[in-house]
Amino acid sequence: MSVSGLSLLVFSDLDGTLIDHHSYSAAPAAPALAQLKACGAGLIMASSKTAPEIAVIRQALGWDDWPAIVENGAGLLPAGDSAAQDQTQYHRLREKLDRLPKDLRQHFRGFGDMTVDDVAVATGLPHQSASLAKDRAYSEPGEWTGTDSQRQRFLTQLAKEGISAREGGRFLTLSFGKSKADQMASLIAHYRPTHTIALGDAPNDIEMLEAADHGVIIANPHRAPLRPLASEAAGRITRTTDAGPEGWNIAILGLLQTLKLA
Repeated sequence: MSVSGLSLLVFSDLDGTLIDHHSYSAAPAAPALAQLKACGAGLIMASSKTAPEIAVIRQALGWDDWPAIVENGAGLLPAGDSAAQDQTQYHRLREKLDRLPKDLRQHFRGFGDMTVDDVAVATGLPHQSASLAKDRAYSEPGEWTGTDSQRQRFLTQLAKEGISAREGGRFLTLSFGKSKADQMASLIAHYRPTHTIALGDAPNDIEMLEAADHGVIIANPHRAPLRPLASEAAGRITRTTDAGPEGWNIAILGLLQTLKLA
């Protein structure tokens, strides 16, 4: 994809944002996706999902010619890539996780501790998609079942091993550091768009929302609202009333009008 003359680059979370929290459908966002194509904009999917998962979604929605930010920013899926990734980093992360004190480790149930059926139940994904969700290369999402004080000790121990944790829409995700915003900065430097938009619904999207020219917090009735962000007062970050792809569709169509791209 050419990097010259790009008017707009959109960075979007998936679950609860571009795709529905329960049905995993992006159908309500179809009008806005079509308008983005029509104005020559780029769409970078940015999710805690794995490269194999996002590759399927990206192809189904017709955005194969753009890279995607995978596993919460810990990795990048190049445009048109087959999604095969080196899992060395993931295995190293799991080894460090398993060396934590048992009284802390036992309260974190990661995808690597689950069967495919377990992941399907935890995520609501069909079996085949749950299998792709377990095919990880960079990060480990999981469920925390301990107390708040145990969680803080858990995070402190992880930090000593160089592992950071980010709260997403459903899971606590562990990785060796890079965020969605880090990958976003590199992609902006590469594509040099005139305008940038970022959309998300969870705490792990905040840095990405704040780094864009226009940030959109997508309503998510399944979790507590994101805390007020500094750029909201100035109008650079807005919130939708409608949830998921419905809210995404309205927000993108409105911003395209504001930017005179539609």
